[in-house]
Amino acid sequence: MELLLEPSTWAILAGIGLIAGFIDAVAGGGGLLSIPALLTLGISPHLALGTNKLAACFGSSMAAFTYYRQNLFSPTLWYQTFIATFLGAVSGTFLVYYIDKEWLEKGLPLIIIAIAIYTLVKPNAMGCKDYVPLKKSASGLKQWLLAFPLGFYDGFAGPGAGAFWTISSTNYYRQPLLYSCGLARAMTFVSNLTSLAIFFALGQVNLILGLSMGICMMLGSFIGARSAIKFGVQFIRPVFIIIVLIIAVKLAWSAW
Repeated sequence: MELLLEPSTWAILAGIGLIAGFIDAVAGGGGLLSIPALLTLGISPHLALGTNKLAACFGSSMAAFTYYRQNLFSPTLWYQTFIATFLGAVSGTFLVYYIDKEWLEKGLPLIIIAIAIYTLVKPNAMGCKDYVPLKKSASGLKQWLLAFPLGFYDGFAGPGAGAFWTISSTNYYRQPLLYSCGLARAMTFVSNLTSLAIFFALGQVNLILGLSMGICMMLGSFIGARSAIKFGVQFIRPVFIIIVLIIAVKLAWSAW
């Protein structure tokens, strides 16, 4: 499908990609901006999802690499999580074509609102000073119990997957928030890339749009990750809460 877009439209898409990449690097949820932007171009929902996965791969890879360069993510500790996330994303992406998503669309806003409230009222929801970086891998079972469902969810639906990763891995592994951010960005890259491969095989990716937005998302993700690393919890916590509430309102408005 060939799209002839005005320069102003390309500029708007670029700006949205930049902001979405920034949000994804800090809290997750940039797809709530980029997917509607793609849909306004008149392309099919599946093509919008596939194209967004291409763009998101640029952003999540840059964010993950930035955290890795700052020694906030160690791949050798998480190889079981990589595998579980990959298989979960494969399962979720294929299954989304056969299962009615109505129950998920209606229930998801409630789950995300609960996460926001939990983060607001629980002092240690985003970690505490007693949490320390992991020195050795968690058990394989423990990694699979968290990674497979989150990978499945990102392949099946996606909105807020990065936020789910951040808050759940902070508390599940009792590690500092920035380390959870690094893990979250790496795993969303895995699930994005996995879903992208499937959408691409199904012919549901617009390369020009995806690459164009992806470059902007990459820049936004670099800025967002560097900001999160520099300013820490004081910066991430309010951004996280604001973003998850926006995601919840957007999803609730669409579903209910």
